[in-house]
Amino acid sequence: MTTILTNARLLTEGGVVDGTLAFDGAEIIDVQPGRSSAPGAIDAEGDFVSPGLIECHTDNLEKHFVPRPKVIWPNPLAAALTHDAQIVAAGITTVFDAVCIGGYDDGKDHRPKIMGAMIGALRTGREQGVLRADHRLHLRCEMTSQNMMDHLESFADAGIALASLMDHTPGQRQWQNLELYRTFVRGEGRSDEEIDAIIQAEIHRGRETADENFERAIAFFRGSGILLASHDDTTEQHIALAVAAGCTISEFPTTAEAARAAKEQGMATVGGAPNVARGGSHSGNVGVGELTKDGLIDVLSSDYVPASLLQAVQRLADEGMSLHEAIGLATWRPADMLKLDDRGRLKPGLRADLVRFRVIEGTPVVREVTVEGQRVF
Repeated sequence: MTTILTNARLLTEGGVVDGTLAFDGAEIIDVQPGRSSAPGAIDAEGDFVSPGLIECHTDNLEKHFVPRPKVIWPNPLAAALTHDAQIVAAGITTVFDAVCIGGYDDGKDHRPKIMGAMIGALRTGREQGVLRADHRLHLRCEMTSQNMMDHLESFADAGIALASLMDHTPGQRQWQNLELYRTFVRGEGRSDEEIDAIIQAEIHRGRETADENFERAIAFFRGSGILLASHDDTTEQHIALAVAAGCTISEFPTTAEAARAAKEQGMATVGGAPNVARGGSHSGNVGVGELTKDGLIDVLSSDYVPASLLQAVQRLADEGMSLHEAIGLATWRPADMLKLDDRGRLKPGLRADLVRFRVIEGTPVVREVTVEGQRVF
């Protein structure tokens, strides 16, 4: 059955087109300027219609498995379904769910305890057809975890689509500013002495394990066809290491120097949408909005707030970027980066993954979401 959306502002690569889009089954079949008078055509009331948003790195799934500190939710599938609902409500139709392999401290961190349940719940949801978005597996490989390789090898057959190589050792990369890191780990009831002990233990563990794990992870992924990303690159040396390791993506570069070096080396760069929406980094690093305006960011990621993806797009548009270029940071450009040639654009023959939204007082309001021609929100 053909569905026709007319009186829509279509967000295409070439610009905003006042027009009509038709899809039949799972595919877009026609995109035309102007209104349609066809019987049954749906009036989009002048709303924007864009390709479904593509999210390459979100930690949001973990929030539903550990909704409060030390509380692990007992029903993995229910947690995954709640995450999925939040994802589609944000206009995201393809999501690479980031599951942390290892933790900051394997003995105390909750992450090693939930990673199997997270991956299993996503698999069950896909097999049973109860997830509304298209979910892909992104492994966040924490180099400071002493058991990282054991964990990674146990999920070798889990259907990994993307892996990021990350090192959260305090004093470098994301946490170059130790005072900001102290604030991050402070928690309730921790004394300054306890915080100092935590930081020193993490620095020691990082020095002991990160380099060895990095080499072993590179060997593990070599020849697999799995996309690799570096994480929190800060210096030109970090970029050089990433390129030598086979990484084609630089996630969340923390300085303009690193972002520029990544671009010069042909890597795609990913910036945090919360950073754009907030107007700055929560950890004291470079502003992604400025990097984007300087042409140093290719793709936006919602990271830890799904709704931030569309909000960041709108903020960039409010600050002077054309809306169709801004939406490209969350649609066709991640599709290209992730080698998804069947989605991300409003073109005949591609998946009918669509978001219909309007802007109210500067806030994008999602009204409908369609995945492969089926309305899911």
